[in-house]
Amino acid sequence: MIRTKIAGIGKYLPEQVVTNQDLAQYMDTSDEWIQERTGIKERRYARKHHETTTTMGAAAAKEAIARAGITKEDIDFIVFATISSDYYFPGCGVLLQRELGITKGEIGALDIRNQCSGFVYGLEVVDQFIKAGKYKNILFVCSEMHSMGLDFRTEGRGVSVIFGDGAAALILQPTEDENCGILTTHLHSDGTYAEELSLLNPGSHGGYHVGTEQFGYPDTDKFGGVFVTQKMIDEYMFSPFMNGKLVFKHAVTKFPAVIKEALDSAGFSTSDIDMFIPHQANLRISQFVQKRLGLPDEKVFNNIQKYGNTTSASIPIAMCEAWEEGKIKDGDLVCVAAFGSGFTWGSGLLRW
Repeated sequence: MIRTKIAGIGKYLPEQVVTNQDLAQYMDTSDEWIQERTGIKERRYARKHHETTTTMGAAAAKEAIARAGITKEDIDFIVFATISSDYYFPGCGVLLQRELGITKGEIGALDIRNQCSGFVYGLEVVDQFIKAGKYKNILFVCSEMHSMGLDFRTEGRGVSVIFGDGAAALILQPTEDENCGILTTHLHSDGTYAEELSLLNPGSHGGYHVGTEQFGYPDTDKFGGVFVTQKMIDEYMFSPFMNGKLVFKHAVTKFPAVIKEALDSAGFSTSDIDMFIPHQANLRISQFVQKRLGLPDEKVFNNIQKYGNTTSASIPIAMCEAWEEGKIKDGDLVCVAAFGSGFTWGSGLLRW
């Protein structure tokens, strides 16, 4: 039976460290306030006008390619997950292809937009491609540059203090070794609360959001609309919105459920997990889930304290760091899980 294994993994974190005290210079907040609510002490910001989501992803990809013992010419497909792409379109997949200089083979590039769940969604997509025998060396990149789109006023602190920049990449290959590889993945979504964790503008809605009230943007002629309005600019409507209490309530319910689903599907119990890597959304959520699962500290890896929430990149960054530190070893059963905007959530089990 063919399985999908991680042949190489890499990460990239920008050099600039931004502490909670640094943010307190721009908004009414404090180190104590941020740590109490999120567990975050600092995060990384990329160099504005010098780095992009794509360039960070490329740096991580080069490390993953080298560790896999292959060359860029061996890559036969690209999957790129992000919510902070360089352009509104095209997506970062083709930009990464160009950045790495692998356009000669004209390989395909797929972009994934599943926000914080981007990694687990992408993992299932890649796994299915590999199992089908379609590709032999898939480059899967998750990269986020949130610092370019945050509201650093006090009004935006509930979101802005949480997010950071960073990237990670994996080379995934087929294997017939029954003792390693992806064992199972499980994906879910519920659009009921789509606007409760969102960035609504710019968008094609023209002021009307499906399932919600009309926002009253000025009408234009019947053949089109205004993509960007003065109202959006004046009212800082290009910033992310999050109903933190609602997100927390759903996350702490869906996380344990989807992890149990994965364990049951593969015939394991919680005690079989060697390392649990949750999406780094909020340290309080991770600690709550850890307690619900009954996992000891040495079986859970968190690094949100240092990097903040890097959405799609958070799990693979943590996975790479845990492996580099020797906390993930060959043969270990690794569990990953994420919950985020959409709402979307998912889990995966893999044998390292």
